[in-house]
Amino acid sequence: MLATIWKPLWICRDVFGKRCLNGSQFRRALERERLRADRGQSVFTGVFFRSAAPDSRWQRWLTDALKNRLRETDEFGPWDDGMAAMLVGTPLEPAIRVVQSVLEGIPQDAAIEWECFEYPSGKTARGRFSRQVACSRPESPDSVEHPEGVPKEIPDTSLAPSVFAKPLPLWKRIFDIIVAITLLVLTAPILAIAAVAIKLTSPGPVFFRQRRAGLGGKPFVMYKLRTMYVDAEKRRQELAALNEQDGPAFKIRNDPRVTPVGRYLRKTCIDELPQLWNVLRGEMTLVGPRPLPCDESDGCTLWQKRRLDVTPGLTCIWQSQSGKERVPFAEWMRMDLRYVKQRSIWQDIRLLLKTFWAVICHRASQ
Repeated sequence: MLATIWKPLWICRDVFGKRCLNGSQFRRALERERLRADRGQSVFTGVFFRSAAPDSRWQRWLTDALKNRLRETDEFGPWDDGMAAMLVGTPLEPAIRVVQSVLEGIPQDAAIEWECFEYPSGKTARGRFSRQVACSRPESPDSVEHPEGVPKEIPDTSLAPSVFAKPLPLWKRIFDIIVAITLLVLTAPILAIAAVAIKLTSPGPVFFRQRRAGLGGKPFVMYKLRTMYVDAEKRRQELAALNEQDGPAFKIRNDPRVTPVGRYLRKTCIDELPQLWNVLRGEMTLVGPRPLPCDESDGCTLWQKRRLDVTPGLTCIWQSQSGKERVPFAEWMRMDLRYVKQRSIWQDIRLLLKTFWAVICHRASQ
């Protein structure tokens, strides 16, 4: 009980102290530094600390250690159930040395797990530090030294998108569940008829499953009614010269891989209805940037990947427009980022109504 009361007190004390920020201030500082890195090709490393044991004393000690060891240009503050620091202008390997310097005075009974990511390269490293077993500096940016002393490779994935990810607001989640359940019930007969038509007109499964980049870049399986022949993915390279979309995206208006039934399903957007299941699972939302296939998302530039800060959706500004002309990929991404900055319940309702009208007129962007 005392620990529960004391923890916010010492955090508040440090907010008005030398350099410690509160949680929201630190997140804003991190976001500003990311924008600066995107524009100026600079680098920074984020460091995250958490205790390997349920003891709040280590945070008070770590706060003092960070205040004494970090530079004036660096920032630090509480992060979820731990602490975090942002080392400005510092690549990964020097940042790891800073971490070891900070943790070298760790109390005897404490054990701290740490994780670093370098932005914009996405290199990561993690380890565990205690007085009994001290971690050595990783031999390479993508490996860590485990307590047994054996380096273990970390998958080459960036921690950065997940750090900047913004969870769904409660109002948006409630709105998603109510609307998704209602639409699934109302469109169940349409889905059943479409499934029969797909099965009768072309061999293969009714549903198409594809890995897409979700919130924070985390992959998930997105569901659609199958509108293409089963060998569509294999034929993509053959049709690369016909791609009508610039950037990493691949889109052909009259795609020869689409079945006759699939053309109608696409025109009416019926093929997108199974994604209501993704909405119920929390992997998608009704309104948000459309999730790109993982390989296309990986091909986006740094500023374009800021669309991964929010949960992907069934429709957004680009999909709700009623024009037939394809917009440049960069403009599509700017539309997504404009939604990210302005999202609200009224914005969502407006875009859903615009999308509904575009579908009725068979002019929704795909």
